[in-house]
Amino acid sequence: MESSSPSVPFPLLQAPVESTYRACTIPYRFPSDNPRKATPVEIQWIDLFLKSVPSFRQRAENDPTVPDAPAKAEKFAQRYTDMLEELKKNPESHGGPPDCILLCRLRELILRELGFHDIFKKVKDEENAKAMSLFEGVVQRNDEIEDGEKRAENLIRGILAGNIFDLGSAQLAEVFAKDGMSFLASCQNLLSRPWVIDDLDAFKSKWTKKSWEKAVIFVDNSGADIILGILPFARELLRRGTKVILAANDMPSINDITYLELVEIVNKVTKKNHISFMIQQCDSCSSIVFSSRTKMESLQVWMYPTSLLPTPGTICQ
Repeated sequence: MESSSPSVPFPLLQAPVESTYRACTIPYRFPSDNPRKATPVEIQWIDLFLKSVPSFRQRAENDPTVPDAPAKAEKFAQRYTDMLEELKKNPESHGGPPDCILLCRLRELILRELGFHDIFKKVKDEENAKAMSLFEGVVQRNDEIEDGEKRAENLIRGILAGNIFDLGSAQLAEVFAKDGMSFLASCQNLLSRPWVIDDLDAFKSKWTKKSWEKAVIFVDNSGADIILGILPFARELLRRGTKVILAANDMPSINDITYLELVEIVNKVTKKNHISFMIQQCDSCSSIVFSSRTKMESLQVWMYPTSLLPTPGTICQ
C-alpha cells in the first residue's frame, strides 16, 4: 500500500513545516536544560509509559498469532523497562531526548522485533463490533436535532466522548478491563464547558455559515472513537456537500484504527445505511465514492494510509 511518490509537507499548512512544525506540543525541555540530565517533564512521561508496561505485556502474552507468546512478552517488558530506565539516566540514549512519539516508537519497535504485530487486534475487533451495533442509534439521535448549532455541538461531544476510549493509557486500560466503558455514559459525563481548549463557539458559528469544500480528518482509536465519534461527524459533513478525507495509520499502534480496518468499517457502515459505494484503488489511497439512494449528489471519502500520525484533528478547506 506504499506510495512511490515522494513525501512532501502538507500543502495546506499556513506556515513552513520545516521551521515551525512540532509533532509534540508539550515543552519537554528548554535550551537551558542540561542535555545529559532528564527534565522533570521527561521523567513524568517516562514514568507514565513504565506504568503501561504490565497491560502491554498481558496483551502480548495472550496474542494467539505469536509462538511462545508468554516468554516473548516477558522479554518485551524487560527490554522496554530497561530502555525507559536508561532514558531516565541518559536522555540522549536510544535516539533521545525522549518525547511521547519516541517512547511510542521504541515500544512498537521492540514488539515487532519479537514478532508482535498487533497485540490489540482482539480488543479492537470486539469494540468495533459493539460500536457498530450502536451506530444507527447515534446518527438517528443526531438527525433528530433540528437546530444546526446544537447538532454540531452534539457531534463534537460525540467525538470527545469517543476519544476517551484510548487503551494506550494505563489508567483507562485498567478501567476498561474491570468495568468496560459506555459511549453514551461518556457523552453524559463530559466536563462542563468551558473546556481546557474550547473553540466550540467559533466552530459552530462557521458551521452554520458555510459548507467546506473538503475536510481532512486524522483519525485515532478503533471502536467508539472512529465509529460513534468520527463517522457520524464525517457523515454530516458529507450531507452538507463536503468531500471528506479520513487519514489513518498504515500499521497497528496500540488500539489505533489502521487503514485496512477503516476501509472494512466504512464498507459495513455503508451497507447498513443503504448507501451504494464503489472502491477505486490508486497508488497511495483508496477512493470510496458514495451515492445516496435518496439524494442525487455524489459524495466522496478518501482514505490515505499514513504512518503514526502524531495528533488527531481536522483540517477544513
